[in-house]
Amino acid sequence: LPVLSVQHHHAHVAACMAEHHLRGPVLGVAWDGTGHGPDGTIWGGEFLLADEIGFQRAATFRPFRLPGGEQAVREPWRAAVGLLYEMRGPVLFERDDRVLLQSCPSSDRAVLRSILAGNVHAPRTSSAGRLFDVVASLMGLRQRVSFDGQAAMELEWAAEGERTDETYPFEIGEWRMEDGKQRVTSDEWRVTSEQMKPPRFIIDWGPMIEAILSESLNGGRVSSIAAKFHNTLIEIILAVARQVGEKRVVLGGGCFQNRILLEGAVRRLRATGFHPFWPHRIPPNDGGLALGQLYVAMSKTSRQ
Repeated sequence: LPVLSVQHHHAHVAACMAEHHLRGPVLGVAWDGTGHGPDGTIWGGEFLLADEIGFQRAATFRPFRLPGGEQAVREPWRAAVGLLYEMRGPVLFERDDRVLLQSCPSSDRAVLRSILAGNVHAPRTSSAGRLFDVVASLMGLRQRVSFDGQAAMELEWAAEGERTDETYPFEIGEWRMEDGKQRVTSDEWRVTSEQMKPPRFIIDWGPMIEAILSESLNGGRVSSIAAKFHNTLIEIILAVARQVGEKRVVLGGGCFQNRILLEGAVRRLRATGFHPFWPHRIPPNDGGLALGQLYVAMSKTSRQ
């Protein structure tokens, strides 16, 4: 039988499009924990200029490594170390870094250093879900999880009831290829050349993380930090939407089960002239993927 491959994050966007009877183009914000990208990295913090048959990657988060691979999903401190290593390089392990000492067990530091330095079993990710894990770890909320999304949920709960419009700094710049490596061919994944192109914009979380570390190490309240982290993510969505210029913004992926993130994004987008769409009857997480896959497949076959 013929096979139609539909990329994971495109399916998230397409599921919401199907529910709202949308035809493209739209700006799809697909944020989740893990989804394999056509470039061989782990996606999860994606902005896709999409329609019902294809997409281009408009923007993404600055990637960082996950030492231990799948183990980093169960132990957020690993993701935190991977992100700090992306920021500071090998010097991270050469000094008594308070954050590292808090996050990474001393018995694991030599192994983690070797994994990150040798780039062995440390896949790169742009995942927004893993970014939630990192912040939860750096704040001391959760270093190990017993179910998927636990650290992110506790970060959301920490922000509940906190009233502030403050945000942390972040930067959006043009994408620059670091090594040009692609481990997956377009034929293998049956994706278009447009989908294999690098994104136009890269979102640098570095200034935000530095500000969070400074505030946390100087006695900042967890609830305040968590609320400002959510506010910053909302402002990132708005900033990319302004850069791309597409008025219809579709929100999908497991991160949008977060009420603070979803309601804040919808409110800010509407207030600035955008038209947000989000799942109402279909789950925003992987429970909605099948509908998105079917919508893309139907749209492709109907045009043939």
